[in-house]
Amino acid sequence: MKKLPFKSVLLLGFGEVGQVLAEGILACSYAGLTVSVYDCQLAEVGGTMTPIRQALSRYPTIRPVMCANVAAQGCELVISAVTAGQALAAAESILPGLEPDTYYVDLNSVSPVTKQRLSERVNTAGGRFVEASIMSPIEPKRLQAPILLGGSYAEAFLPLGQALGFSGMSFCHADIGQAAATKMCRSVMIKGMEALITESLLSARHYGVEDAVLESLNNLFPMPDWPTHARYMISRSVEHGVRRAEEMREVAQTVQEAGINPHMSNASVERQEWAAHFKECLQYTDLNPMLDAMLQQNKNQEQPHE
Repeated sequence: MKKLPFKSVLLLGFGEVGQVLAEGILACSYAGLTVSVYDCQLAEVGGTMTPIRQALSRYPTIRPVMCANVAAQGCELVISAVTAGQALAAAESILPGLEPDTYYVDLNSVSPVTKQRLSERVNTAGGRFVEASIMSPIEPKRLQAPILLGGSYAEAFLPLGQALGFSGMSFCHADIGQAAATKMCRSVMIKGMEALITESLLSARHYGVEDAVLESLNNLFPMPDWPTHARYMISRSVEHGVRRAEEMREVAQTVQEAGINPHMSNASVERQEWAAHFKECLQYTDLNPMLDAMLQQNKNQEQPHE
């Protein structure tokens, strides 16, 4: 067995990212490592099998925690991977049980100012806040995904995180906000491109000019297979539109804090939210059938009810 960097880890949030983190950390095979999970859905009243509870049932060695204010008790590391809009509330909910000097690694896609607020709250509570920004989709690289670390505790945490399996971690800056700014400014482009490609190709398919549009795009931005790439970009918005819209609100805040009116980022929020209503269209693995299904659903939604 490998040398244990931590004895107890709390995963705050158990959505897509949280589940990937759990699998990666458990795969490290550390003897005596306890992995706990707190997610607000676990505390919901009733015995309903929510997606979070169903996901947890696949990991019998993970300890679910039902009460936020004791979730961090006994933990040496907290990793927060909730939605962007819940980053502050999630942190505040577990701070009453935070042990002194516990590392709190925040992976959420939020603005530099939000990261600074998180840092102030965690450090005031006696923890060690580490800003973390994932600079690629969590899949397929998983724990090997590039992650920028920031803050006064980032350099000390880096070798510990790497020992836990996060081989893509690297130090960014001692000041809180630099890693977040890098991620948020990148997202202006990445999530903005998703929104633009969705709007462009749905319109092009309506007019029957999608092949000409894709050919022209390939002249400007050469790719081995533009239809496959376009379908992937659109599918990201369709599958994760709600979460990505939350992230784009933080992006818009980041741009606003730079003194620039976030016209494009605000528009991306709307398109990402809109795309999330078309999840049934993900069943189509080729671009044009997916576009056709989205166009038909959009047409049906716009028709007045009798």
